[in-house]
Amino acid sequence: MVLKLEKHMPSENGIIGVLPIGNVTGPAPKIIAAHIAGYFNLDARVLPPQDLPAKAMDRQRLQYDAGRLINIFEAHQWAESLKLVAVLDVDIFVPIFTHVFGEARQGGKVAVVSLFRLGDALPTARPSQASILERIAKVALHELGHLFNLQHCDNAQCLMHFSGGLEDLDLLSFNLCRYCRAYLKDALFFPTGESV
Repeated sequence: MVLKLEKHMPSENGIIGVLPIGNVTGPAPKIIAAHIAGYFNLDARVLPPQDLPAKAMDRQRLQYDAGRLINIFEAHQWAESLKLVAVLDVDIFVPIFTHVFGEARQGGKVAVVSLFRLGDALPTARPSQASILERIAKVALHELGHLFNLQHCDNAQCLMHFSGGLEDLDLLSFNLCRYCRAYLKDALFFPTGESV
């Protein structure tokens, strides 16, 4: 059963911007925006594409530093976007992992989602396009959850459960557990972290 959140954030408070970066083509940004609207019940819009910032490339690792990317995108003003999900087709990392599918700072403004490894599979299996798009949407929603200050969840059935690999990601649900749903509902009522 899919549980949708009630509409808590009026559109005048801003939208969730989905920002294609570099050579991102195809349906991924629209799929992400549709899932944000469908599962989190937030206004989401695909923004005009931007160039990939070359200064975020780590020459030793030949990957893009997710933290640097977030810093670069956070330094810009994104007009009416309350939160921003940047979508890239390059390999990204954080120092403690060889790669990540996405990254966000708790309570931050910008998340990055990489399509680079989401099409990978075991040599004996090639994922369908639908499976790849499902992975993309899960990573984007998970990282957006972090932007609304949700932590990793111990519940393996929750969207906020940590996924270290594709098998974990494929098992992940699109739904939040009741605790994460309550925390997100609070965050949408009090977007600046205030509470009653």
